[in-house]
Amino acid sequence: MRSELFSAANLERESAQPGMRLQNAKMLKVELNGEMLARVGSMVAYQGQVQFQALGSGGLGNFLKQKLTGEGVPLMKLTGRGDVFLADFAKDVHIIDLEPGDALSINGSSVLAFDPTLQYDIKMVGGAGMASTGLFNCVFTGQGRIAVTTRGTPVVLAVDAPTYVDPQAAVCWSAGLQTGYHRADQLGLGTLLGRTTGEAYTMSFAGQGFVVVQPSEEPPIMGSGQQDQGGVLGGLFR
Repeated sequence: MRSELFSAANLERESAQPGMRLQNAKMLKVELNGEMLARVGSMVAYQGQVQFQALGSGGLGNFLKQKLTGEGVPLMKLTGRGDVFLADFAKDVHIIDLEPGDALSINGSSVLAFDPTLQYDIKMVGGAGMASTGLFNCVFTGQGRIAVTTRGTPVVLAVDAPTYVDPQAAVCWSAGLQTGYHRADQLGLGTLLGRTTGEAYTMSFAGQGFVVVQPSEEPPIMGSGQQDQGGVLGGLFR
């Protein structure tokens, strides 16, 4: 049997080291030898002895925040030994190595998988109190790897001047940045963001650091059926 489908570029990539690595631009391979945390529903294939445990109201209290939404958290724990392949609707996958002292704020809808050695919390974005739903993000610290997804090839902006980003396009940013949350019409954007005057918001960033922006917007859907003005909360709790 012959086909370009069976070319070396599409064959499984082997490694002697456990942990996560890219199988290709759209798929993450986890060579599991212990535990890993991943987005529920992201497993597309696995080999070996692997157990999958959904983490709902019984675990990961920092991720519950059920007073904000009516549903649980889209995380699962992978346990065992084997190879697990993860993907999220053919989004691009990127691996970030966090070192001690690093702190990264991430749009929850962009989190694909992370090492259990990382610590995390859900925090309200500064200046977001004016929004009826608020705007929340995940803050990761510690040492380990995290895989994030983007819809298309992102741009990494150095925040060396006042920077404004559509909240649904913001993937992650330096946790030390000062953030704000503004109505788009306050910045003279009118109906350009969010398609509705008075309902559109933009995030502002100031300080020293970076922000990663994807060339697309995450659907602003919340678990409760309400529209999330910022897009971040809906992506995390769905």
